[in-house]
Amino acid sequence: MRRAIGVALAAALLAWLVCLALVVRAARRDEARPAEAIVVLGAAQYNGHPSPVFRARLDHAARLWHRGLAPLVVVTGGVGAGDSVSEGEVGRRWLRAAGGLPDTAVVAVGRGDATASSLQAAAEVLHARRCTRAILVSDGFHMMRLAIIARRVGLEPLGSPAPASPIRASRRRELGYLLAESVKAPVAFLVTRSE
Repeated sequence: MRRAIGVALAAALLAWLVCLALVVRAARRDEARPAEAIVVLGAAQYNGHPSPVFRARLDHAARLWHRGLAPLVVVTGGVGAGDSVSEGEVGRRWLRAAGGLPDTAVVAVGRGDATASSLQAAAEVLHARRCTRAILVSDGFHMMRLAIIARRVGLEPLGSPAPASPIRASRRRELGYLLAESVKAPVAFLVTRSE
């Protein structure tokens, strides 16, 4: 019995280490290339201004748009507790004012309070425009789980982590997120339903 428990624990540890390695690999890989849209995952906003993490994502999306990699940017994120405006709307305003994008190039999706619901809402907008190939912009630690969920909602994802994120700048902080994602990504794989 002890041997069986030991083998099971060793197998579980090995599986977790493989997941962690895949999350780290996805966090460091930029797959940005021509697509039909750029989808920015929301993050906190304060009184109508994007948090530093959100701003890093938005700035990266603006650079990708200015490189001509996609004609449309979709910004996700719902209304947080105590807020009067959604993260998506704050992101849309930021991209227009600071990013120099025209109004016609940016869509705010003000629904979604988690990764899966935000991607589902973005997918609905993209499918209505007959788009499926999307560059996903978030923090690196998030890329593997985003790709899993995006495929389940009918998108062809290309991960492009925000290189100037404050999370990436702090190795200790980033490690915590990478470790958490090494559990969240396989859970997303097991529980997220396809369209």
